[in-house]
Amino acid sequence: MNSDLELATSLADHADIMTMSRYRAMDLRIETKPDNTPVTEADQAVERMIRDTLADQRPDDGVIGEEFADTDISKSRLWVIDPIDATKNYVRGVPVWGTLIALVVDGDPLVGMISAPALGRRWWAVRGEGAFTRDVDGTVRQIHVSGVKSLCDASFSFSDQVGWEKFGSGNAFENVRSSVWRSRAYGDFWSHLMVAEGSVDIAAEPELNNFDMAAYIAVVIEAGGKVTGFDGTDPLSAGNSVTTNGLLHDEVLALITQ
Repeated sequence: MNSDLELATSLADHADIMTMSRYRAMDLRIETKPDNTPVTEADQAVERMIRDTLADQRPDDGVIGEEFADTDISKSRLWVIDPIDATKNYVRGVPVWGTLIALVVDGDPLVGMISAPALGRRWWAVRGEGAFTRDVDGTVRQIHVSGVKSLCDASFSFSDQVGWEKFGSGNAFENVRSSVWRSRAYGDFWSHLMVAEGSVDIAAEPELNNFDMAAYIAVVIEAGGKVTGFDGTDPLSAGNSVTTNGLLHDEVLALITQ
């Protein structure tokens, strides 16, 4: 196994134990951050654990995380971590949440690990080695995007409609929704990973941070898909993400910007 993936796997194993131990806990401590998003003691504990382990095992790498200050971000190798993506789900007992861990080298996400223990699922990839998932029964399989070529046959997933009005003529969301066969708000990282698995063909979110995206970008690319910002540029710079099977990408971007 690739040594960086091996480390990411170990970090995810420990994170799963920590997050599940506090999931649905009646005494879970929840605070509100300045951006009005929630943070729990579990978010902070997991990020501390990951940072401490990286400081010990990858002392020359930088770290970008959601809960604490970035370190050594001028380094070519950066670990990008979201200890609990979809914290709002976590605090309400909705099982769609996960720990996202990525290694970004010179701006390119080369390793991605996403673990969603309440769903019993995990996804990972290393550049050039394919994308994989572990199903609820423990079976590991390689994953690929779909071969859907027409928007009228495509399934589209999103998180919500907040922020979409800033793009194109203000009708970006409806332009996409009305052009596809099916639309569902599976939400957060899961939408993009279902594109990687081929069960969804398009996923898009207008407002994202790097720690929301880096891990699933690595997986989607290795599954044969494409990820860009809403304007077609690097998503990590754009602050938003359109994920597709690649075949539909240009058409989706045109709908967003028209």
